[in-house]
Amino acid sequence: MTDTTRTEPTGPATRTTRDLTKAAVSGWLGTAMEFMDFQLYSLAAAIVFNKIFFPDVSPAIGLIAAMATYGVGYVARLAGAVYFGRMGDRIGRKKVLFLTILLMGASTTLIGALPTYASIGILAPILLVALRLVQGFGAGAEIAGATVMLAEYAPTKRRGLVSSLVSLGTNSGTLAASGLWAILLAVLSEEQLLSWGWRLPFLLSFLLMIFAVWLRRNLKESPVFEERADVVDGVAMSRDEVETVLTDSALDEKQESVLEAGIRQRKGKAFFLALGLRFGQAGNSGLIQTFLVGYIATTLHAERSVPTDAIVYGSLLGFLTVPLVGLLGDRFGRRPMYLALTLLTMAFAFPMMMLITSDSTSALMLGMVLGLNVGVLGLFSLESVTMAELFGSRTRFTQLALAKEIGGILATAIGPVVAATLTAVTGSWWPIAAMLVVYSLITLVSAYLAPETRGRDLVRLEDAA
Repeated sequence: MTDTTRTEPTGPATRTTRDLTKAAVSGWLGTAMEFMDFQLYSLAAAIVFNKIFFPDVSPAIGLIAAMATYGVGYVARLAGAVYFGRMGDRIGRKKVLFLTILLMGASTTLIGALPTYASIGILAPILLVALRLVQGFGAGAEIAGATVMLAEYAPTKRRGLVSSLVSLGTNSGTLAASGLWAILLAVLSEEQLLSWGWRLPFLLSFLLMIFAVWLRRNLKESPVFEERADVVDGVAMSRDEVETVLTDSALDEKQESVLEAGIRQRKGKAFFLALGLRFGQAGNSGLIQTFLVGYIATTLHAERSVPTDAIVYGSLLGFLTVPLVGLLGDRFGRRPMYLALTLLTMAFAFPMMMLITSDSTSALMLGMVLGLNVGVLGLFSLESVTMAELFGSRTRFTQLALAKEIGGILATAIGPVVAATLTAVTGSWWPIAAMLVVYSLITLVSAYLAPETRGRDLVRLEDAA
């Protein structure tokens, strides 16, 4: 048997500033690609896919079918979180992140090369759905893997700031995709857009994928993964293998306690705490970034550009908010910042809706921008580091990926539907504010119950709770 004797880890192996820079750019770029790919697809589904891939049905049914192909990606995300999360905990973060970026980039590029319904009939939308499933399968572990990698690479005292770069990738990707489509809509006629213009954003993503793949191929493995007590020759031991090693009389008391902590701790508490932390951010995002955009345009009868412009301005401000919250988390701790941001969101929920419904465009934008930065982007910045710190290194990738995807599906997918129902039944905006309060309260309680994780040794195999 391979020699599994290890000394108790005292911290992650050292990495140079250049290594950290590569990891930071890789994490930011991967998350930017994920959100750009999904935003490119969602915009294409809303604008052209109903005409290109579903032309033989009514416009309404075509739009529903196009959006349904968008939705299947979220089903695949959960499967990807399980599959790649377990792989990342078993054989390393680097290998998995290389595969996920390759899957996302290749599927997105191939969407741009698909023949249309006019060329091959029903096979065209079938291929579209297949590529969408592959795209979602890779994306399901991308942001979790990037979060884990950056947190495990970062210096302990700057972990919050460095990890927040993952959150900045969401802004970058969303803005890039929206900008590309805005240019196409501005310079191309409808005939040009439908014949070839729609392909350009997808095909151009190939260049970004090549750079991202090259960067990750040359990225060193997470120093935390290399220092894990249960990793031998680059592969984590199974539970049975660890149990066998624990019976080896050659292990001293310290070595035995490290391995025992990783496999005998009862799991579950940290996962549910992380799910609660995720719920507020994801729920608030679904309400502010998705539901309110439609509500403002259809119910408040504002110009459609008003809420979308507000999201753009809020995303731009987020380039300051996200690293600032990361810095404050490093300075004051994760729990105090979580408590402060969730309390601010709860206090601002009703005033925000009053601003949005005040018949003033400037007030509406102010409400949206502040709500997005405090209740969504600020929490996302904290989430990027806190969830990584909550989990032990043996199952960090898997648990973090599942918490993100399950929380996202439950809160982001269901929230807008519930909000639409409640506002229709009541004829008022107050259910939106109430839901923001409830979502934020869930995160507030989770943060209160969670241990302070700032400065935690990420090499430890057991969860923080």
